[in-house]
Amino acid sequence: MTDVQFSPVDEDVLDTILGDDVDFNGTLVFKHPLMIRGRVGGRIDTTSDLYIDEKAIIEADIAAHDVSIRGRVQGNIKASGRVELHACCHVDGDITAEEVSMESGCFYRGACTMTGKKT
Repeated sequence: MTDVQFSPVDEDVLDTILGDDVDFNGTLVFKHPLMIRGRVGGRIDTTSDLYIDEKAIIEADIAAHDVSIRGRVQGNIKASGRVELHACCHVDGDITAEEVSMESGCFYRGACTMTGKKT
């Protein structure tokens, strides 16, 4: 079995970072890559990429292009691209994506559906 290694996020390419002091409840909609370091509850809906930092706590269903998770997520994830589960993450919910990668040490509980890349 091959260990999966992900490269770190270049924060310079992110338009917005929700800091660790943010506590948001509702529907979060955005068009450009976003990193969450705080707490979000409700729903996250974007056609862009979502990065969930190590200390983030998400209690929301997520729809995005690519999703990279280092923190805690409780909710279902639908990605039109890729979902990355890093070793430090805790995910409780179903994942549907073209591709799913899991680092050794991650926690994941749910059903996983990989649709494969569209040709």
